[in-house]
Amino acid sequence: MIDKKYLAVLNECPLFKNMDEETVNKTVSIMSGKIKSYEKGEFLHNDYEILTSFGLVLSGTVAACVDDIDGNRMIMTNVEKGQTFGESLAFLKIKNSPVYVYATSNSSVLWLNPDNLYENKAEGFNLELLKRFTEIIAIRPLQMNERIQVLSKIKLRDRIITYLSGLANEKGKKVITVPLNREDMANYIGANRTALSRELSSMKKDGIIDFRKNTFYILH
Repeated sequence: MIDKKYLAVLNECPLFKNMDEETVNKTVSIMSGKIKSYEKGEFLHNDYEILTSFGLVLSGTVAACVDDIDGNRMIMTNVEKGQTFGESLAFLKIKNSPVYVYATSNSSVLWLNPDNLYENKAEGFNLELLKRFTEIIAIRPLQMNERIQVLSKIKLRDRIITYLSGLANEKGKKVITVPLNREDMANYIGANRTALSRELSSMKKDGIIDFRKNTFYILH
């Protein structure tokens, strides 16, 4: 049984959208759902291991990463409460994926196995869940495109503005909380921490943004 406190979070995910408590629990049961908690910095999935279930973040944040040729961590995507990760890996059962996942804050994750969706020839309720699962997979390239938009900017300031504007548009407001610390934020936008901090201070001085720790105010 899913704790009632998580129902609102689950409804943010296309898989569970507009489901009542009974249907949520039915879905979790079909997909052999299990909730696990992780401490900040703990690994949820190691690279080059088969991922049999995908995760839905119930609280906290996690990051999906790969290492570059020099062994430096590159954050592919940051996953917040109500969002999922690892859908394609769990669906394809890829054996040699370089992707690994770790908790960027204390987090709780609901692990869901998509294999059972194909039982009973995907009829009835399972067919509806299959459609919803497919929607999640289809959304992923659009989310990755957001990062491509950030990295395509040559100037660091433009990358920062693109990243913050994307978060602001997603939340529908100009006061946002960045779910990454400075080192991870620098990693995500393709910079080093020193350069990022220097540019943020310059943007603050120029009246473009203001910030206090991870809370950013977009002024223009």
